[in-house]
Amino acid sequence: MKLLLLLALVGLAQGLQTRVMLRKMKSLRQRLQEQGLLESYLEQHPYNLAAKYFPGIAVEPLENYMDDEYFGTISIGTPPQEFTVVFDTGSSNLWVPSVFCSSPACRNHNRFNPAESSTFLSTNDTLFIAYGTGSMTGVLGYDTINVAGINVRNQIFGLAETEPGDFFYYTPFDGILGLAFPSIASSGATPVFDNMMMENLVDRHLFSVYLSRDSQGGSFVLFGAIDPYYTTRGISWIPLSAETYWQITMESVSVDGAPMACSFGCQAIVDTGTTLLAVPVRAFQTLLSHLGASSSGEISCEAAENLPDLIFHIHGKEFPVPPRAYVLRSNGYCSLGLQGMDVPTEEGELWILGDVFIREYYVIFDRANNKVGLSRL
Repeated sequence: MKLLLLLALVGLAQGLQTRVMLRKMKSLRQRLQEQGLLESYLEQHPYNLAAKYFPGIAVEPLENYMDDEYFGTISIGTPPQEFTVVFDTGSSNLWVPSVFCSSPACRNHNRFNPAESSTFLSTNDTLFIAYGTGSMTGVLGYDTINVAGINVRNQIFGLAETEPGDFFYYTPFDGILGLAFPSIASSGATPVFDNMMMENLVDRHLFSVYLSRDSQGGSFVLFGAIDPYYTTRGISWIPLSAETYWQITMESVSVDGAPMACSFGCQAIVDTGTTLLAVPVRAFQTLLSHLGASSSGEISCEAAENLPDLIFHIHGKEFPVPPRAYVLRSNGYCSLGLQGMDVPTEEGELWILGDVFIREYYVIFDRANNKVGLSRL
């Protein structure tokens, strides 16, 4: 009896929340490297990470597709059709490949078949999303989306009809579930989490993300709640500077106690859909030189052992990222998890705090108060 009462109380305490477990897999970069195909592939598939953040264009995160590692499963339709997706805080649309798509990238991925879903509603609206290497096109439809047990009814989503080039062909995920704001959604489509909030499917208007380090498991996106296990060191709340991406203001970035970049303040986007730290080109070159890396970011693994922390100064507090986080190791080679990128904004230079940063913190994305919460792990 006591056990049943305890279970009931736990259920009440949890309320309306759902946890999507994320799988950490080998990145495309690692798999191509192991097969000796990386160099030729990069030559054939140049990309521009900055294209994702140009204003006025709805762009998904696959400019950095080679390093993506974290994926979760959702289902669409009745009966459910399963898809592996990237949960991306740097975009706002949900889309998956459809049976109408004949691109090579679609043929070896799960494709949604609307004829097999009794709850699907079609539209005449089209979807266009730009990428650094091309664009995807498709149509919009409505159906029931199941995210770890939560059924979001009449959710608008994209059914891809074309996918750019052949780089999607190699990715282990089918589509994207965007978690940024409606203001940047292509075709004005309402994002999944906005519908969760409007339909009272979550206890709190926030979601949180934990990304495991190295080969550890347990990564998740938690909708509607904060897991207290990951906040024992307290939460630092940072107000958003724009309600588009999850964008915040940084005061500076320092190394060894000295300001190294962003000296007069800059903007940063907390983005689960970008694996690396994307750094303005001038700051990127300064950091490579100071840390002793080559112009491509390569560094000897021996030298990497003695690198300093990168300190991000945000909202009056320090947020360190140690070398264990920003040094990437693969097959005996080491490189810095930094990438040069220039995106001009009215507020100054823009940084992207991708998974290299996020792995060091439990991150809370609070829509009710338009804040980001960081709790050091």
